[in-house]
Formats: sequence, structure tokens, C-alpha cells
Amino acid sequence: MTSNEHRIRELAYQIWQSEGCPEGQEERHWHMACKLAESELQASAPQSRSRKPAATRKAGPVAKPVPVASAANGEIPAKPAVKKPRATRPRPTSP
Repeated sequence: MTSNEHRIRELAYQIWQSEGCPEGQEERHWHMACKLAESELQASAPQSRSRKPAATRKAGPVAKPVPVASAANGEIPAKPAVKKPRATRPRPTSP
């Protein structure tokens, strides 16, 4: 018996137990265990490199460096003020 068949057997047994040990459900439990074992194998296998190479990917926003406290005076530099966009008002309609 291969290790995959052994794993399927263990999973089918666990499914059978979790359902309260019903009779006549062996085939359904076996198919469920096969699907679980297959998904485990796919999850553990290294993913194929189907992505675009790094040169062709679009660059996303770059994180800004975080200011570090000066050891000399122990002060943390203040954050630069961020301007908020102006609120737009609806134009009044002429009568």
C-alpha cells in the first residue's frame, strides 16, 4: 500500500467516525477522502511559476521610509502635513 493510499484510508476512517459510524457510506467516504488527499498534495507541492517576469509587472506604490528617532536629542521628527482635497460645492442654479 502506498503512502497516498494509507493517507486516504486514514481520512476515510476519520470521516466515517465524524459522521457517527454510519453503515453503507464507505464509497462516499472514500471519494471524499480521495479529494482531501489530492488537495493536500496540491497544497504541499511547489507552485508553478505562471506569473509574469518581474520586468513586465507594473510597479506598485513604494513605501516611504519611516523617520527614526535621533539618538543625539531623542526627538522624533514631526510628520509632514498631508493636504486634504478641497470639498466641492454644487453650483447654484440661476432663476
